[in-house]
Amino acid sequence: MGCYECCMRCLGGVPYVSLVATLLCFSGIALFCGCGHQALTESERLIETYFTRDHQDYITLAYLIEYFQYIIYGLASFFFLYCIVLLAEGFYTTSAVRQSFGEFRSTVCGRCLSTMFIVITYVLVVVWLLVFSLSALPVYFFYNMANTCHTINILSETPSSINQLCIDARQYGLLPWNAVPGKACGMTLSNVCKTREFFLIYDLYTAAFAGAGMTVLALIHCPLHLAACQLVLKERHRREEEERRLHTLFGRVLNEHRGSLCSPYVLHAADV
Repeated sequence: MGCYECCMRCLGGVPYVSLVATLLCFSGIALFCGCGHQALTESERLIETYFTRDHQDYITLAYLIEYFQYIIYGLASFFFLYCIVLLAEGFYTTSAVRQSFGEFRSTVCGRCLSTMFIVITYVLVVVWLLVFSLSALPVYFFYNMANTCHTINILSETPSSINQLCIDARQYGLLPWNAVPGKACGMTLSNVCKTREFFLIYDLYTAAFAGAGMTVLALIHCPLHLAACQLVLKERHRREEEERRLHTLFGRVLNEHRGSLCSPYVLHAADV
């Protein structure tokens, strides 16, 4: 076998669908974990500076942010390993389907493992749909904040009107109801929106939201590919069983008629 044929044979065994899904999952997890971690840190500083004066008012939020950051560390580690396992499973199923390596075949244990990965991945899809929905909440908060600031800039010539335009962090559950002041109004809110921290946090939460969406797409993509490979393997196994049954049946008929029939199959000595 020449170099070109060997390369084509190796490339034929690459699971391109699983490879794309794995890269998409890696990118989504990196965006969500990296941007989400930094956005939580910057959000704590922003709320501490502009929405409250007492440290006790946001101590609960600070603990929640710390817990979420630890969860992000765990998610990053888990999905790094899980994506590698899914890619390896993609190589396994693709090789089994295309029979790229000699007499390689899918075993019962291999099919059980593939089914287990499909079920686990679908459970993770449901979990990440929830994460995707929750990651939209801070984007919604900062979107409303940016729109309110835009309205304040338009009505800046009438100070009595803009003082009634506020963003109350207590309404979003970020601070307790007894927090003082708990909200930013008028030109104070407009000045908050002009800070570098505001634009940075807004962009980070948007990127984390996009990363969660990319992860959902990748997790949906992987089990669909694995399920399709499972169907192909199941159909091939059914055809082989049918062919073996017909082969055995023809061997019996041939034995009864003392070799007067001609078989379209290769007859083995054990079947006669």
